[in-house]
Amino acid sequence: MSDALRATIEAAYADRSKLESAASAVEEVIALLDRGELRVATPPDTDDGEWTVHAWVKQAILLYFGIRKMEASEVGPLAFHDKIPVKKDLSAAGVRVVPPGTVRYGAFLERGAIVMPGYVNIGARVGSGSMVDTWATVGSCAQIGRDVHLAGGVGIGGVLEPPGARPVIIEDGAFIGSRVVIVEGVRVGKGAVIGAGVVLTSTTLILDVRGKEPVERRGSIPPRAIVIPGVRQKKFPAGEYGVPCALIVGERSASTDQKVSLNAALRDYDVPV
Repeated sequence: MSDALRATIEAAYADRSKLESAASAVEEVIALLDRGELRVATPPDTDDGEWTVHAWVKQAILLYFGIRKMEASEVGPLAFHDKIPVKKDLSAAGVRVVPPGTVRYGAFLERGAIVMPGYVNIGARVGSGSMVDTWATVGSCAQIGRDVHLAGGVGIGGVLEPPGARPVIIEDGAFIGSRVVIVEGVRVGKGAVIGAGVVLTSTTLILDVRGKEPVERRGSIPPRAIVIPGVRQKKFPAGEYGVPCALIVGERSASTDQKVSLNAALRDYDVPV
């Protein structure tokens, strides 16, 4: 990507008096995001590597709100008043969006992605073969891999600020169960299965209970892990109470087809979805 484009965005973000002269650069970045030629974060070359977050691209999204004006629009009997238009040319892009599903301009859906009556926000990316199921939401800049299923009512949080912060990342082949909430830059590894009702934040305690002793982690779920809601006891001045956590109870088989593996995971570990 052009170093000059990046420099223009970073300068305008640091000094908003330069925003007017940087407007065309901001528009170009959002158009590149919308076409999938640019992304907020890029995956590592290896499974154990770190994603690279492009803070300047997030800065461009924030600046875009500054240059856009409120506009009224109507679709049939529905009326809207917003700064960001909806994504267009869905047929040419080879994606399916079911009414009243909404994908905002500046988000990118790879060919074969499906959005039921859900929502995909600006800066987000959804991979081919993935489904955003009914009333599931994909927040700003979230990165959803290929062949991912976000079940009904899933909430994938947006992470726009600070610009350098990692967005929520759901890697290829993951299954996210009904009413799961994943926010604050949590990373879910390839092929993981997250059972219904799990809440994952950057500070949520994740207990791996597959061994003789629990292993604590936060902020990420390893590839192929099977996760269910849990509760741990914690003492407070007023007494001892149960605090939500997440439990890694098993591992999804890597040697079988994804669908077969998923069925086996749900059967063997009694994971609700």
